[in-house]
Amino acid sequence: MTDVEPRFDEVIHARNRLQICSVLADVDALEFAAVEEVLDVSDYVVSKHVKVLADAGYVESRKVHEGGRNRTWLSLTDDGRAAYEGHLAELRRITR
Repeated sequence: MTDVEPRFDEVIHARNRLQICSVLADVDALEFAAVEEVLDVSDYVVSKHVKVLADAGYVESRKVHEGGRNRTWLSLTDDGRAAYEGHLAELRRITR
């Protein structure tokens, strides 16, 4: 296991964005509606925070046509995973 460099990340730190990263860190991809359900917020709120994460290069989304409807799947990028792990390491360091 490699050491993660602690690094506070303003993009990730906002509560909803931190939760989105946390949920996506445990899976390869998760459907947008599932993220909305876990966070217990509207699709507008999820969309707004996913856009910030995507603009930073931390989250990717892909649309898939399944079962007669379009579904959006979200996943952390490698940069997003590294930033999230670094942010968690910094929070642990701060709280020690």
